Amino acid sequence: MNTLSPTTAAQAPPSRWALASLSLSMLLPSLDTSIANAGLPALAGTFEASFAQVQWIVLAYLLSITTLLVSAGRLGDLMGRRRLLLCGISLFTLASLLCGLAPSLGWLIAARALQGLGAAIMLALTLALVGETVPKARIGSAMGLLGSLSAIGTTLGPALGGVLLVASGWQAIFLVSVPLGLLNSWLAWRYLPADGPFAKGKPRGFDLPGSLVLALTLGAYALAMTQGHWVLLLLAAAGAGLFVWRQGRVAVPLVRLQLLGDRQLSAGLAMSLLVSTVIMSTLVVGPFYLARGLGLDALAVGLVLAAGPAVAALSGVPAGRLVDRWGTRRMTQAGLLGMALGGTLLALLPSASAVPGYLMPMLLLTASYALFQAANNTSIMAGIDPQQRGVVAGLLSLSRNLGLISGAACMGALFAFATAADVSIASAPALAQGLHASFAVATVLIILALLISHFALGKRGQSGTPD
Repeated sequence: MNTLSPTTAAQAPPSRWALASLSLSMLLPSLDTSIANAGLPALAGTFEASFAQVQWIVLAYLLSITTLLVSAGRLGDLMGRRRLLLCGISLFTLASLLCGLAPSLGWLIAARALQGLGAAIMLALTLALVGETVPKARIGSAMGLLGSLSAIGTTLGPALGGVLLVASGWQAIFLVSVPLGLLNSWLAWRYLPADGPFAKGKPRGFDLPGSLVLALTLGAYALAMTQGHWVLLLLAAAGAGLFVWRQGRVAVPLVRLQLLGDRQLSAGLAMSLLVSTVIMSTLVVGPFYLARGLGLDALAVGLVLAAGPAVAALSGVPAGRLVDRWGTRRMTQAGLLGMALGGTLLALLPSASAVPGYLMPMLLLTASYALFQAANNTSIMAGIDPQQRGVVAGLLSLSRNLGLISGAACMGALFAFATAADVSIASAPALAQGLHASFAVATVLIILALLISHFALGKRGQSGTPD
């Protein structure tokens, strides 16, 4: 599959600088996913707002990303991915400046929503552009690097936010993205391959009504999961049905339903959702078990929780190289097997094993997640029609986000139910019981992903990246 025409390939800039631009396009949105969390108490005091009100600083950003990923990817396919990525980086940078200058909470929340729109464009098109900037034999390594940067950004956010808050005030939490955004704009403009003209006969239409239906549907689902409103969940189900109905009848759909008939793509999206649900459970269950079940202080809890994402970040590039060497199917299944083993060990964890007994399986689980993510992302993006890369990258990012949202809600509810007590005052044995139940279910989800991989992927990707 040729990702560049001979003419374009001959004019292609050095891939390392193009990859540097894509790296920043992955790092900055990930960083801003968590960097504001450290400033919420200070922002509540500054704007004389309740905790429920300042939570919308985080929620507005996440909702904006989740609802717009697929539409951003589709627009990139139609307008040109470099062209739209430059718009997204500029929008993200401008919104970061507006956040730092916000005179009121309402202004800040609106600016964060605008920042989320820029982030959605960056996240969707970064994965889509890998195939146009990196040689095919190194796509796995590039996907591993981007996965590492996503983990680094999310992990680094709270710590960096705390340092900036103490050193320069809450405004610095958002203004730090401005110079980095300007640098990224220059790198993207200078080094990413220019968009060619629209191919003859290529559809130019954009399904705006379908995009609105999808955005409202995803917004209703995300709010239902985070706020616990079951009516919104019913609205999301109805919206999903309406969206599918429309996509089957509109001349130029936002998502061609035939795409989801591709066994490799649908399997990859399903596995991404399941695995992301499991990974989120580590962040929901872990803090309560470590603090109250094992009696660790806040600093120790933070260090133990940071170990998992740090290992995932460090594992990304080596994992990508393994994918390039051994193929996507083998490494997808190896990653899932490692996650299943880690989840099983946590489900059977004896309380007497203390921190090492929790940490070792968790490190295995997160390192295996990095391997799965590099393999699955490569399998999906290297095997897709180049004209559909934007929308497919949006779907891939969306599956991950929906998994994280679902994991926070469902696995958190399972943990509370299995604990059979208020988790904030539950005894150590009760919390251990909740931990075991949560990771038993998590292991079942990983086994389900393994079955999907075995039966849906067949022999594709056995050696090297998919053809």
